[in-house]
Amino acid sequence: MSERDITPDEQIHITNFLAKKYITKKDNIYKFNSKYRAGTLGLVQKGTAYLNVIGENIRDLFIDEGDLGNAKEGDLIIAQRLLGKRGTPSAKIAEIVGRAQSYSVAYIISKDGRKALVDLKTDYPTGVELTQEEINAYDFDDVLKINNQENSIMEKLGNLKDPLVDEKIVLAQFNKHDEFDEEVLKIATSFEAVDASKYPKRVDLRKLAFCTIDPVTAKDYDDAIYWDDKNTTLFVAIADVSEYVTPFGTIDNEAIYRSFSIYLPHRSIPMLPRQLSETLCSLQPHVDRLAYVFEMKLDLVSLEVTESKVYEAIIHSQRRFNYEEIDEFFEGKLKAKNSSEREVFAWIKKLRPITDALKIKRLKIGYDFRSNELEMEIDKNSNIVSTTFAEETPSHALIEDCMLLANKQAAAQYSRGIFRIHEPPSQTKLQLLYQELAGIGMSIDIKNSIKETITDIQNQAKEMDLEAEVDTLIIRSQMQAKYAPLNSGHFGLGFEAYTHFTSPIRRYSDLIVHRLLKAINNNDTEEGSYVLRNIEALSMTISEKEREASTIEVEFQQRKFARWANENLNKEFKARITTTEPEYKAEIHDEIMGARLFITSAENAVLFQDVNVCIDKVDIAKAKIFAHVVKGSDVQG
Repeated sequence: MSERDITPDEQIHITNFLAKKYITKKDNIYKFNSKYRAGTLGLVQKGTAYLNVIGENIRDLFIDEGDLGNAKEGDLIIAQRLLGKRGTPSAKIAEIVGRAQSYSVAYIISKDGRKALVDLKTDYPTGVELTQEEINAYDFDDVLKINNQENSIMEKLGNLKDPLVDEKIVLAQFNKHDEFDEEVLKIATSFEAVDASKYPKRVDLRKLAFCTIDPVTAKDYDDAIYWDDKNTTLFVAIADVSEYVTPFGTIDNEAIYRSFSIYLPHRSIPMLPRQLSETLCSLQPHVDRLAYVFEMKLDLVSLEVTESKVYEAIIHSQRRFNYEEIDEFFEGKLKAKNSSEREVFAWIKKLRPITDALKIKRLKIGYDFRSNELEMEIDKNSNIVSTTFAEETPSHALIEDCMLLANKQAAAQYSRGIFRIHEPPSQTKLQLLYQELAGIGMSIDIKNSIKETITDIQNQAKEMDLEAEVDTLIIRSQMQAKYAPLNSGHFGLGFEAYTHFTSPIRRYSDLIVHRLLKAINNNDTEEGSYVLRNIEALSMTISEKEREASTIEVEFQQRKFARWANENLNKEFKARITTTEPEYKAEIHDEIMGARLFITSAENAVLFQDVNVCIDKVDIAKAKIFAHVVKGSDVQG
């Protein structure tokens, strides 16, 4: 880090780190001493963890049992490298410099006949000092947001008995909020509608029959596509957010803080103000929109991109389709209503066999994982109406391979920037996976490559009708994909280099990639270096924010399931055992799908057995459902 980027508040820590020899200073640049690294602690499993190291081209460090101290997942750590130790690069914790949980949620319970304030997830005291009189001002089950740095109450969120408080709980733990500051909204509403005459340098693509294909509930349309069959050229047009959101401006600062849009069953918490995300930037149909476009010429024999270029353009989408409509078209159930739809359907029909072939080619090296994505519908009172597992259809596959192609091309444009990396799994994790699968009767044959071994496992899973379940186990055995300033490949996709280019409305990483590509195209080295300043810390930050957004989305669903289960105590449901070590867990596959259960009595059930369970009790505060396997239930191995 450059000395000029350090604030007075940060200088205190810099001086401290210099004194402890964690860092060194040379030519007004601060760097870590070779013996030390900083990073965030990854998932803690059986007393061990990996440190997600901040920096360029530096592998994550393994922290063994006994070297963790009292560090928790997500904490910011200074670690001392254990040099000379054979095997996986490892380290021990030198200092915890920041806790992952700056905010938490607490509630009022009865303890020893008196009211007490305890953490919602642990039931431990919060550290907030309150008089009994202050506590008595609250009702039992009142839910409060806590500032852990100051050990103070920030606000009352509601009461645990009210299902509407669930959303506030999951957002409060990471200090997320929907509202934007007045200054941010003022800037967002100040932009004028797109006037093509004001952008003479942009490539005018308004005559091309672009369309968008998104979920039926989508409001923010990041991407539009067009296939020029005559010239075998794919156009992927992406919302040009960087035209409106400038580096280090007011909107940009808020976008960095959020880094991702969050999608709950009933609404979204956007990264950008809705005036941009759902209107001006969104590639809506029948209006002119600014876009950043990858134009890629394909060789239909090799399926390689032979030429590609990226440029600023203006497009005019002809139609907004949802996935179901395109699937109906592929099935011959949807006909064009007008000439523009006829034109779109004509090129989509020709594009599909090409994207199908691209997928077949991709999966020869990369992986095809079937992990069930849960879709939940809730009513106005925030209770579950229904749940289903989403299935990938031809329309999803078509869009996915178009986006993968653009993302891959973007990553090929630079050597330092934002990459989406996914490291191969460790041999230790693979051995644990193989042991687990052998336990359900699979014959594990170690092939010449991980790819061949995993493919053989997936083929066996298909025969056993356990594709999604086994794929979930395989995914768990892998390293977590993340953002990094230098490329180290993407194991899951099988790509040598990959990034995120196609969703700048909802992911901050993509906005950085757009800015960098524009600087490169304009030979603007000053702007390029400006974009890349502190790129290591930014990569780590957006990786953390991604995990936060995912946690919020999953935890919200679990809270809804807990409330549903509480209304169905002592009732029996069909379920499948999903975990046997270190404890039994199951997932309901019945009128409601996807609710996770802690099994109190399993009757010797084995992994992936289908069983009948009876719901015993529910902990609404912790969103945990407890059940037992019913004796004599009809299990199918």
